[in-house]
Amino acid sequence: MKDSASFDLLTADSKAPSKVHKDDIQRETERIRQDLVELQDRLYAENRRSVLVILQGMDASGKDGLIRKVFSGLNPQGVRVHAFKEPTTEELAHDFLWRVHQQVPRHGMIQVFNRSHYEDVLITRVEKLITTEEARRRFTAINAFEKLLQQAGTTVLKFYLHVSEQEQRERLQERISDPAKQWKYEAGDETKALKWPLYRAVYEDVFRHCSPESCPWHLVPADQNWYKAYVVAKALRDALREMDPQYPVSKLERPKQV
Repeated sequence: MKDSASFDLLTADSKAPSKVHKDDIQRETERIRQDLVELQDRLYAENRRSVLVILQGMDASGKDGLIRKVFSGLNPQGVRVHAFKEPTTEELAHDFLWRVHQQVPRHGMIQVFNRSHYEDVLITRVEKLITTEEARRRFTAINAFEKLLQQAGTTVLKFYLHVSEQEQRERLQERISDPAKQWKYEAGDETKALKWPLYRAVYEDVFRHCSPESCPWHLVPADQNWYKAYVVAKALRDALREMDPQYPVSKLERPKQV
C-alpha cells in the first residue's frame, strides 16, 4: 500500500483500475462478506479485542451506503455505528476527544465511525474555527489517542473515501432531484462542495501528520460504489484474519476419567 503520508488527492484515482470488472468484484465482495460473518462471530465470542473502522470523506462520498453494503448481514449484536454530527453544547464544554472516547468499541465489537474525531481538524480549519497551531496540537492528541486504543487491543482502520469533484456534483444534484434522496439534502451542501480545494489541503495535512506506520490511512476510490465496498470489506477481512480471533475454550468441566 502506498505511504498514506504522501497521498496527493489531485492525482489519486477515484475510480476502479481499468482492468477490473464489476461483476467479478461484486462476486468477490460477497465471498469476503461471508468470511466477515465468521470472523466477526469469533471476535465477538473471544471478547478480548475490538476493531474501530473510521470513515472520512467529502459530502456525497457514500459513507452511508458503504456501511449498509459491507456490514449488513453481520451479527448486529457485534457491530455498532456512530455518526458524529456538529458538537452539542455539552460536548463543546469538554476537550475535543471527550465525545469520541465514549464511542470507542468494547471488547468483541466492531465499531464504525461515520465521520470521526478528524472532523475537529478538518471542517474546523476550513471554517477557520481553530488555528494551524491548534491543529498541530490536536494531531499530537489524535496520534496518542489512537495509540492508546491500539495498546488496549483495538485495531484501528482509517478510510478516506476519495470521490471526484464531478461525481460529487452529480450526487449532490441527485439529493435535489431524487425524492428517495432528498432527505439527505442540507442547506449549504453546494457551498461546501465549492470548498473542495480547501478540504483537499487540510485532508492532505491530516495524512502527513496522522499516518503512523501502525495506523495508516487507506485511500479508497469512491466514484463507483461497487469498488468502494470491495476495498473496505477486503481491508477489514484482512485485518481480522491477521488478528485471528479464536472461540474460547468451553467453561464446562470435563467429565473425570474413571
